[in-house]
Amino acid sequence: MTVADRWLLPDGVEEILPNQAFKVERLRRQVLDLYHGWGYDLVIPPLVEFTDSLLSGTGSDLDLMTFKVTDQISGRMMGIRADITPQTSRMDAHSLRRNGPSRLCYAGTVLYTKPRYPLASRSPIQIGVELYGEAGLAADIEVISLMVETLRLAGLEKPQLDLGHVGVYGNLLEEAGLSKNQEATLFDLLQRKSVPELDVWVADNISDTATATMIRALVDLAGDASVIDRARELFAEAPAEVELALDELQAVVDALKISSPDAELYLDLSELRGYHYHTGVVFAAYAPGAGQAIGNGGRYDHVGEAFGRSRPATGFNISLQALVQLSNNMDHIPSGIFVPAVESENSAQQKVIAELRKSGERVVSGFPGQQPNYEELHCDRQLLLVGGEFQIKAV
Repeated sequence: MTVADRWLLPDGVEEILPNQAFKVERLRRQVLDLYHGWGYDLVIPPLVEFTDSLLSGTGSDLDLMTFKVTDQISGRMMGIRADITPQTSRMDAHSLRRNGPSRLCYAGTVLYTKPRYPLASRSPIQIGVELYGEAGLAADIEVISLMVETLRLAGLEKPQLDLGHVGVYGNLLEEAGLSKNQEATLFDLLQRKSVPELDVWVADNISDTATATMIRALVDLAGDASVIDRARELFAEAPAEVELALDELQAVVDALKISSPDAELYLDLSELRGYHYHTGVVFAAYAPGAGQAIGNGGRYDHVGEAFGRSRPATGFNISLQALVQLSNNMDHIPSGIFVPAVESENSAQQKVIAELRKSGERVVSGFPGQQPNYEELHCDRQLLLVGGEFQIKAV
């Protein structure tokens, strides 16, 4: 390894330098304060856990995204978290064991074995909320509304939400009676929205004409809220659970039109993000100019079973760095006050400095002989002794 190579970081793993770190931390504090105001309690899960708990009930997708290491004390396998949601589920089921609804929020770095999409970070800071113990649709609506408020806080105008419900596809799939391999193939075709391939595959693998027609229709059911009415017509012969899923989706849309009239809603009944994990309404947040979702969420009612206490649950998470990059009000970094070094200790000066810092000012003390670079120091003023009094002057 050359000297130059020693400075290289792994692909997708980045450092956050001062200016950007300031913006990230400022937004992190603001978002967590927002969640606190909605009644969500902050938790700080560990960076690593035994895989027995970390990957319980999450499906193979998260398993493949998780780095594994061997614990040198116990000899057991541990995982470096690739998602914080399963950790909060364990905390709710085992550590907290609250009887009523439990609202939790968090902010922490996660690590992926590979990027989720090209050029994406493998070590994003994940910030989000989880609501446990409430099965009613009001919980889903609260969580989605809070995601919208998070986007607004970052300064994003007209937040874009992609809504779906895995219950529609799940119940149609039960009617089709497919094998596991067939289900995997169908899932892939729907996610790729490969219509020609899907047409051929459905014709060859689903003998019941009504079921085949309904599953094939999923890829065409994307657009504004009118998608739900079209789905009701197309799924008239579907199981009653499909109608219930559409009712829930309609209720969410109606609620968001009232609470978030500026949000742009897009419905997609073939979007099955987290299908093996979620159990009801699913949603994603997008921003203008962003090709990928900056936040994802949905209902997941069975994850707690692995910890002996299955509770209804819904929540979302957002990449904090992505939120900062896409926001339009985070450019300004407050400048500070530079204090030139004095040859002897000056108690009056130190008192002034302490008062300035207490009031919230950034005060940078100089060293003897230092020639300050005010841009690097983020200082646009300096504290000077003028006529026996300390005054703040522009640089």
